[in-house]
Amino acid sequence: MTWPLGILLFLATVLGMEGFAYVMHRWVMHGPGWFLHASHHRVRDGNWELNDLYAVIFAVPSIVLLLGGVQLGWWPGWAWIGAGIAAYGAIYFGFHDVIVHRRIATRYLPKSTYMKRIVQAHRLHHAVETKHGTVSFGFLWAPRPDALKAELKRRDRAGVRAPRAAVAIEKNDPDQVERR
Repeated sequence: MTWPLGILLFLATVLGMEGFAYVMHRWVMHGPGWFLHASHHRVRDGNWELNDLYAVIFAVPSIVLLLGGVQLGWWPGWAWIGAGIAAYGAIYFGFHDVIVHRRIATRYLPKSTYMKRIVQAHRLHHAVETKHGTVSFGFLWAPRPDALKAELKRRDRAGVRAPRAAVAIEKNDPDQVERR
């Protein structure tokens, strides 16, 4: 396989993974896979959550395709596709775990319109703590935040969590209000 064709296949895979991620997030993670994903919609206690197993699950096809395309004599395009899946996973980790959820300390603050939109869309997704009723399932592309807010409002805010301060006041925990 030629380098230009391999790079084209790699880039097409990275782009196609956003569609795959949308489908998996909307209909698997917020469907039968909720038993793992629910941990991601709750406050995390510690460094890990059950939802992290999805990273392992989604890495398997990438590893198999890379191995087959490089070492096992399969069609060389499989290696490029496997690399594209791995690249999307790395991009997703950077956006999702580092920038949005701040699981690794960084001083980065989103400044571009695009980055602000992605972060706000994901936060609106997490405003809903339940399996159903949430918005914005993609990650590298997201609808405008005003459209997402309108959709949550149209649904009568079903499943939307109370602000942390309100929960702390309700539980009569003034320390939690101060930490906000």
